[in-house]
Amino acid sequence: MAAASTTVRGLSTEELATIRESLAAGRKPKVMFTEAAGQIAGQIGQVVELTDPAVSEEWVVVRFGRDELPFSPSDLSIPAKGAVPRRPEPKPEPAPDPGPELKLTQPPVPAPREEATMTSSPVDPSPASGEAKPARRAVKAAKPKGPAGLTVTLAYADGEWTVGATQGSKALAKPYVIKPAEALKMVSLIDVPGVHEAVEQIMSVERAEAEQQAEKLRAELAEIEARLAELRDVG
Repeated sequence: MAAASTTVRGLSTEELATIRESLAAGRKPKVMFTEAAGQIAGQIGQVVELTDPAVSEEWVVVRFGRDELPFSPSDLSIPAKGAVPRRPEPKPEPAPDPGPELKLTQPPVPAPREEATMTSSPVDPSPASGEAKPARRAVKAAKPKGPAGLTVTLAYADGEWTVGATQGSKALAKPYVIKPAEALKMVSLIDVPGVHEAVEQIMSVERAEAEQQAEKLRAELAEIEARLAELRDVG
């Protein structure tokens, strides 16, 4: 006579209420996976969250190893005291392949702004489960975005040098006037063809205008001094 198999029922309404109270108290109650959970049946996990059962039938989130996966109440049960987790059966190692082996190494990729890790559990079409369980996934929180780009602008217009700074769409410093010597120091740090030539042309024009203005002032000063000398002679 064949031995009768014992099927472990899922979590009852009272057990779910007890789990909810334990989570509210900061505890993570242990549960055992039933035959309905597939190949991990008999293993022990910890309940970390209860989501909305109206959204999905798999609303009991269980931490198993490094993953946190959603299960339905029928996939879980309260383990008996002193219960020992069932060890998974070792998979047979595949026979060695005598043929050549080609390995492809992907170069490192810069970290994206958002990262999601998908973890799926194996599908178990065993007779005890009755049907294959769909793959489950766990999504980790997205990484925070980095700071917005910083832009510093040096400009020349109407005989004045100005500098301003923005970060993204926010103005850190509105354009303000700086001395030509300070502007030349900033330009000297830029090694771009054509920039130094353009700045030198601007400075040449400014020097020529300043010399003309100085010559005019010297002529006016000479005229004033001559007038002053005449007035002294008269006195």
